[in-house]
Amino acid sequence: MIAQNIVKGDSVRQVLERAMEAGGGLLRLTPTWVPRSFLHPGKRIKLHPDDYYAYGAHRGGIDERWFASTTDAANEGRVWHEGQSFCSFGGQQFLLKDAVEEAGERVVGKALWQKYKRWPVYSKFFDNMGPIPHHMHQKFEHAKLTGQEGKPEGYYFAPQYNNCDNAFPHTFMGLEPGTTKAQVRKCLQDWSKGDNGILDLAKAYRLKRGTGWLIPPGVLHAPGSLCTYEPQWGSDVFGMYQSLVESREVPWSLLVKDVPKDKHQDLDYIIEQLDWEKNVDPNFKDHNYLEPICAEQGQGWQDDWIVYGRVDGTQYFSAKRLTVEPGAKLTLKDPGPSGWITVQGKGRMGRLNLQTPAMIRFGAETEDEVYITHEAATAGVEIENTGSEPLVGLRYFGPDTFTNMPNVGDHKKA
Repeated sequence: MIAQNIVKGDSVRQVLERAMEAGGGLLRLTPTWVPRSFLHPGKRIKLHPDDYYAYGAHRGGIDERWFASTTDAANEGRVWHEGQSFCSFGGQQFLLKDAVEEAGERVVGKALWQKYKRWPVYSKFFDNMGPIPHHMHQKFEHAKLTGQEGKPEGYYFAPQYNNCDNAFPHTFMGLEPGTTKAQVRKCLQDWSKGDNGILDLAKAYRLKRGTGWLIPPGVLHAPGSLCTYEPQWGSDVFGMYQSLVESREVPWSLLVKDVPKDKHQDLDYIIEQLDWEKNVDPNFKDHNYLEPICAEQGQGWQDDWIVYGRVDGTQYFSAKRLTVEPGAKLTLKDPGPSGWITVQGKGRMGRLNLQTPAMIRFGAETEDEVYITHEAATAGVEIENTGSEPLVGLRYFGPDTFTNMPNVGDHKKA
């Protein structure tokens, strides 16, 4: 699964220093594949068809690729590094998490290091064949009760990874205005009867390539079948509120996975975890829907906001999409670090090659993913398109990176 030459402990600092020097502050990352036992791979994330069950059929298919992650995937039977990104240099690999611990301020910046002592966010491609259960990610106050953190998340539907719609390109979000807690309670009581009817209380939105959403914690959503780029907080908490999806049973254990044990049958507590006002918001789309907004442009290139806005006044994460036309180049300068994934074309970032693969074998290294350290981001990195089609890269940022960022709804003013 991972190259044998893994560097750990005191040896990380030496190879990290060499990697930082050779890459000009850029760290090459290897693909991080994550299976989900209860989901069905959408088969658009470039993984070789023979490798969708590389962890074993009992673990489920691989339908996620995580980017610049220092967060563990909360899967039963997980391998020790599941969800964690590896840096690669000179035939050796080491965890991005260890790189952050060894050179905190150089890697994530002084502000993030002093406040969090880690890289507190991650992003992923989520790629499913059909819809998944109506679920939510706990708010911080509830996640804390099980020793975890809450999780807001953002969506962007990259056209390059959505050549087909798959089974259900619509997402149920929130609850219909006027829905009562008693109605949701009845759905939970009916869990073992088959379809508990939770989707009868929700509204579905058709998913559109090149757009996105911002989903606060505590808000129900049943992601549809477009491959989704998802910047989010560094947590893997969730609770499934739907008992049957495409005739497949959702076990009660996935509803209460991140609920205190003494509350596993407490229906009132389970409902209390929901942010009720946000779920029944009559203007849900106005408050959560995103379209790209140009952040900056120059000759032959454009940088667009794709995930932006605040959740309860806090900037937890954000993301941009850089498009560079053939033959063009620029110096990219950001106020903080980011995780980069190339989604189209080929080129160069500093001294590292960028190449979008057509197909990836499980365990193989690629040239499409980079972690841009704080040191490199603030100094500026030259990016050049050396190919014949546009070079397109998505990069996501940590909390409070930007002093000026659009708010949800600002695309209407652009």
